[in-house]
Amino acid sequence: MVEVSSEYPASLSIDYPDRKLNKLTTFFRLLAVIPIIWFSVILVNQIVLILVACATLVWDAAEWRNEFLLAGFVALPTVLMLLFRRKYPRWWFDWNLAMTKLFARVWAYLCLLTDEFPSIDEEQAVHIDIPYPNARDDLNRWLPMVKWLLAIPHWIVLFFLYSGVLMAVIIAWFSILLTGRYPRALFEYVVNVSRWFLRVGAYAIILTTDRYPPFRLSE
Repeated sequence: MVEVSSEYPASLSIDYPDRKLNKLTTFFRLLAVIPIIWFSVILVNQIVLILVACATLVWDAAEWRNEFLLAGFVALPTVLMLLFRRKYPRWWFDWNLAMTKLFARVWAYLCLLTDEFPSIDEEQAVHIDIPYPNARDDLNRWLPMVKWLLAIPHWIVLFFLYSGVLMAVIIAWFSILLTGRYPRALFEYVVNVSRWFLRVGAYAIILTTDRYPPFRLSE
């Protein structure tokens, strides 16, 4: 009898900093994070320009609008590939996974979950695992057309959860400045909400799974 895993095919964990965090970088965190955010934006923009330029050469012949390509470049190529070819190109998956990990490290740094400046390529304290999907056997070719709609209940819940994240980070900021520690309960809450967002993103944005995300904060 084959045992089916109950784990969702997108996982996130962040090492709790069981030590005193840097009070100076914590105090100036909004300024300290600017360089890596700027670099990430420049990197993404360059890739977007390349992809859109290449895609335009192909799609102009079919009279597709450039605005349509720009509006959906992250998900659109994957949707089209799954729909018409039932494939998820490995290079596109690797790009999505790498950017997901980079943004997660930046987010963790911004939320004070770590005082390590985000690396461009190293995992550091943020661990993400998203298995590469077998598009033909595991992904429904039609679901990507409606996943954005099916995920709306999650986006609504996440809106309220992230209001709590904002309050948690503000309280943690004061706590770190006074004690050097991130309250464990607040840390777990922020990580759990981030994990929830990752699961929804894997389902509705990067399209690596057809398994509907659970409505829970726990792992």
